[in-house]
Amino acid sequence: MNQSPVETALSRAMIRWSLTKSTPVAESPRSWIFRVEQNGRNYGAIKILKPLAAEEEGRGARLMQWYGGEGAATIFDIHGNTIFMEWLDGGTLGDAARAGHDDEATIAICTTVANLHRPRDGAPDDLQPLRQRFQALFDTNVRAWPHTARDLYARSSGIALKLFDRPSAQLPLHGDLHHDNILSSDRGWLAIDPKGLIGDPLYEVANVFRNPHGAIQLAASPKRINALADAFETRLGFNRKRVLGYAAAHSALSACWDLAAGSPITTDLAVLPHLLSAYDQG
Repeated sequence: MNQSPVETALSRAMIRWSLTKSTPVAESPRSWIFRVEQNGRNYGAIKILKPLAAEEEGRGARLMQWYGGEGAATIFDIHGNTIFMEWLDGGTLGDAARAGHDDEATIAICTTVANLHRPRDGAPDDLQPLRQRFQALFDTNVRAWPHTARDLYARSSGIALKLFDRPSAQLPLHGDLHHDNILSSDRGWLAIDPKGLIGDPLYEVANVFRNPHGAIQLAASPKRINALADAFETRLGFNRKRVLGYAAAHSALSACWDLAAGSPITTDLAVLPHLLSAYDQG
């Protein structure tokens, strides 16, 4: 019987890494994920990338490999579009925040960012420039936005341009760090699913402000927005106003992605006005 491409890739991975058992876990628009075993003792994950996502996901996997397990799940090996990595089955920081432990989640995020941003040599050379990542924001026609929200787009895109016009440090960035991309493990909280960017380190926390998923009321709270900005300034040394600028710019960028995909922008319409207000207050 002929195997499908994913079955073939899995069979080859089982042989290549001497794995003895595989269990399907999930299929997303970007990949297939399997839990695998080595002689019933050691566990890992096989992630097989789908062709349309292979470039971005592969770039993120190579960045995770460079992290070397500090602040992120460990990548054991990469072969083509197949990734062999550490198995994590703990809960996410999103679970903690949604359960009322948002302050503790913020501290864990700060620790994760500090680990990811530790100085290391030999960063991957194919990371996407942050300015390029924002191209969708600058290319979007303002008329794609709801009439009552077009001022939000105009203000946010203006802030983004100002941020990119000012020179900054250039660091490898996870690029999609938020509560539900940070999982519990016996080694502490570890990030997964990076985008593999390079740019201003302050952007790393931008997506935190509009998360965790499904907690719009929490994300749109002015008190919480200010508490996050304060924590990132105190614990990471990040300039508060610049962090808020990136948060607003990223929220608008996310809305542009969703509008292009025909998806609702409920979260960003709720959060963005408060991010802009906090930014104005400095």
